[in-house]
Amino acid sequence: MSFWEYLSNRQAQLLADSLQHASAVLQCMVAATVLGVLIGVVTYRSEWAGDLATTTTATILTVPSLALIGLLIPLVGLGVAPTVVALTLYGLLPIVRNAIVGLRGVDPSLVDAARGIGMSRTRQLLKVELPLAWPPILTGIRVSTQMLMGIAAIAAFASGPGLGNLIFRGVASLGSANALNQVLAGTLGIVVLALLFDAAYVLIGRLTIPRGIRA
Repeated sequence: MSFWEYLSNRQAQLLADSLQHASAVLQCMVAATVLGVLIGVVTYRSEWAGDLATTTTATILTVPSLALIGLLIPLVGLGVAPTVVALTLYGLLPIVRNAIVGLRGVDPSLVDAARGIGMSRTRQLLKVELPLAWPPILTGIRVSTQMLMGIAAIAAFASGPGLGNLIFRGVASLGSANALNQVLAGTLGIVVLALLFDAAYVLIGRLTIPRGIRA
């Protein structure tokens, strides 16, 4: 069976796997973004705290994905849970690092001006600092998403959702008629999803970043 025939005969399953893969990455990116920005907000004013946050999240990223998911299985079981925990942890580093860099890069005179007109510390953060730090934060989110698209395929090891199941089944049955088709379909599906997500982020950037502060 040719690759195109394989795709045609399994459209419904491929679409379902793609939607599961995209949904898992999207949900984990939302969680990683919220956690990452919060960590950045809490630590950016302190040199040692910012360094600790960056080093800790970088250390997490050095743990092999297959090993981390394997370690999580006894704690949270098989399926979606280890996938969500692992992907969220892996997604933190670029967001935390860029949030800290972005917040530290805000012009102090703008913060002083906001303070001078009576803004509270919270309003300064929400109205001045975070909007100005948003471009590097969005860049961190884009980088994290690209990483998680590939890492999410490993979730199939723990019976997780997504296109990784196709790749694992193909690798496990190398030599059979459709083994290569399965691996190729899963891999290309992940690439296409990554490109679609990145295009969405470009659009979000154009809609949310004022022309004057675009890189």
